[in-house]
Amino acid sequence: MSDRKLLAWRNAGLIDDETVAQIRAWEDQHSRPLAIWAVIGIGALAIGLGLISVVAANWEDVPGTVRLAAHLTVIAGLGMFLFLRGESLERDQPWGLEAGLFVFGLLGMTFFGHIGQVYQTGSPLWKAFAAWLVLFAPLLLQRGQSWLSAALVMFAFAYACWDYSFSFNGRWGQPENVPYLLIALITALPIWLAPFAAWMRGRSTRESFWKRLEQIALVYAVAGASLVCIAAGINSFDSGEMAFGSQAVRGGAALIAGAGVVLARKSRSGQACGIVLACAGTACFVAFAVSGSQLMGGVLFMVLWIGIAAAALYAGWRAVFQIAVGVIALRLIILSFELASDLLSSGAGLIVAGLLILAVAWAAIRISREYAPDRVEAA
Repeated sequence: MSDRKLLAWRNAGLIDDETVAQIRAWEDQHSRPLAIWAVIGIGALAIGLGLISVVAANWEDVPGTVRLAAHLTVIAGLGMFLFLRGESLERDQPWGLEAGLFVFGLLGMTFFGHIGQVYQTGSPLWKAFAAWLVLFAPLLLQRGQSWLSAALVMFAFAYACWDYSFSFNGRWGQPENVPYLLIALITALPIWLAPFAAWMRGRSTRESFWKRLEQIALVYAVAGASLVCIAAGINSFDSGEMAFGSQAVRGGAALIAGAGVVLARKSRSGQACGIVLACAGTACFVAFAVSGSQLMGGVLFMVLWIGIAAAALYAGWRAVFQIAVGVIALRLIILSFELASDLLSSGAGLIVAGLLILAVAWAAIRISREYAPDRVEAA
């Protein structure tokens, strides 16, 4: 905490001299010797890089079984340490625990790749990620502290679902739409982490971890619905993965997940999350009806994000509201160019385009500043 900030707050009447003195005393007592920690970090990094260089230089000379045994020993040792010392680390050094969990997860992922490199296996990647979810994800779910572990679990789960869905190609017989429905269902599974995480938030002392996992699942749903809206403005959803059945499965999964979040968290924030998921699910249904129309695809995209902005206003999510306004403004600009691309070939058209960009940006800034909720952390 800088003295300039403290003095500015005191001069503005936000705090008094006694509070300033208390803040300074607390900061002095809890200050960290950054220079010393930086030197320690540089030394540890040098040692780590040296070990990697030594191993890399002699990689081919080390038998595969020895490499795998060493890799597995490191994983087992770190996992045992985290399991036994997890509670004390969570209490005293939560970010140290989070870093250890992230390294543990990455070591597990690379171990399966290491097995494939040693034994030259051709197994699909979804099997490796599924094994990782069974063997490594439970510890991250049990001890995870923040977005780092949550993102790793979500990435592994989403990748396993998508890679597994691709394995259906050519496996199923007629009718042809059956595998597409399964693909839609499997790739929608990560959305259901949102109600699961929302349910766990009220039953765990690690609310931050489950909160981040719920938010990441929400981002997954919104990103998927946004891509569907963009695709609707490019091609008609006549058949294949974008047919009505597939869109109905994706939309239904999002609607069910939204209802689950609302039931699990009976608060304005939980209701807002449910609204966002409902908007994403509804967009998938409507996208089929408007597919093939560049204008309607763009309008649907903006309506989706207007719904997200409304949910952010309802819940008081300032950052989410500002992001939604920015996304809507950007899509409006792109849609204008798509509908009048011939104007860009002339000087007058470029002038009009530039004025349009400035006008939309100005409006977005004004709306964002005037209507954005107070600055509170999104829940």
